[in-house]
Amino acid sequence: MAELNILCAVAPDLRRQFFGVDPDLRGLGGVRLLDDPARLVAAGLAGIDVLITSWATPQLNARLIAEADALRLVMHTGASVKPIVSGALFDRGVQVSQAGQGMARSVAEVALTFTLMLLHQVPRFDRALRSGATWDQAEHAPPRHELAGCRVGVLGASRTGRAYLALVRALGADVAVSDPTLSAADAEALGVTLLGVDDLLHRSQIVALHAPVLRETRHLIGARELALMPDGGALVNTARSWLTDEAALLAELRSGRLSAGLDVFDIEPLPVDAELRSLPNVVLTPHQAAGTVEGRLRQGSIVLDEIERFRTGHPLEHEVTRKSLRWMG
Repeated sequence: MAELNILCAVAPDLRRQFFGVDPDLRGLGGVRLLDDPARLVAAGLAGIDVLITSWATPQLNARLIAEADALRLVMHTGASVKPIVSGALFDRGVQVSQAGQGMARSVAEVALTFTLMLLHQVPRFDRALRSGATWDQAEHAPPRHELAGCRVGVLGASRTGRAYLALVRALGADVAVSDPTLSAADAEALGVTLLGVDDLLHRSQIVALHAPVLRETRHLIGARELALMPDGGALVNTARSWLTDEAALLAELRSGRLSAGLDVFDIEPLPVDAELRSLPNVVLTPHQAAGTVEGRLRQGSIVLDEIERFRTGHPLEHEVTRKSLRWMG
């Protein structure tokens, strides 16, 4: 089997997280390292068979791949390749794959953490005790609930959505899913109830967002949808802020009727004076749900496994086609 020429356009810190200290990539071929992916230029792709990309990689448009005379595979270390790929790649017959499956468990566990914290009013208790409230003052909170028997709604049966619903089902939650691509048979196999968006919102104590970023999902959850959620309900978003009307969500949170666990925001970094930071019914993380040690290593392993499949002529397990790109986040 011919040796591959591989360009690993991943910053050093991320590269170590994905592949460990040794960047030889299992001896899959001759490896060249580009420490600053944003500085990728057309000349740098000449003679390269496989390009490993990361979040900072510029779009691989016709101009950038003009000299990529040997390029046959773009292997993305993250999930969504939408900011990176272009029709020019597919026109040239270049295959594309990604390592998003490696992030699913990490993000699902953060969504589960948010779910448990919100059900048990942990953000309110923590904020009260840290702010200097008396013990008696800190004890006061809305009713608390257990996850067992709780009605949980999942919007989007993505990789992460499925990982999350498996976790909450294992702890006894009553789970419903809304996803236009999911069949009744799929839902039955997953052990969940298939509902429309409105019905799911109306019946769910917790609503977890795991839908892709599409034109149709822009502000999937707005003022009308939030109003359908029951008093005391909670929204969990570890996907994209694209899915929510942040102003409408802020209004509901400000009123205290709903609570939320958020890893993603319209403006990132989240401004220091953002009102979300001051609300007692919100738990926040800085878009780091996927960043576990184990998750990063899984991503790296998927990258190397896919390159090995490519090198040996086997089908890719995580290939992104022109058609499937339409449904990706």
